[in-house]
Amino acid sequence: QVQLAESGGGLVQAGGSLRLSCVASGRTFSSYAMGWFRQAPGKEREFVAAISGRAITTYHADSVKGRFTISRDNARNTVYLQMNSLKPEDTAVYYCAADSRFRRDYKYDYWGQGTQVTVSS
Repeated sequence: QVQLAESGGGLVQAGGSLRLSCVASGRTFSSYAMGWFRQAPGKEREFVAAISGRAITTYHADSVKGRFTISRDNARNTVYLQMNSLKPEDTAVYYCAADSRFRRDYKYDYWGQGTQVTVSS
């Protein structure tokens, strides 16, 4: 069982930056691939980025490529999402997720509760 807790969301102006963090419980964090997803009101949950257990492989959705970066610190059981050049359309609840497989779909086994990101124009 893995428990995930996101933090770092908030209100920011367009063009600004935020860094989201997600801390995982357990002693086998490096064995899990981690992903970030987001869900805006009235829309389906959308994949944002994923990173393999030892950070060898990363993948970013086209909508955030070049602006967002996923990373992890296995010593701290934490995955990050650095978000730069934020746009109003990035406004959403952001979720982190964990799975034993590196994947880009939403079939992750474990999910956090989410953190709100609001970008004002």
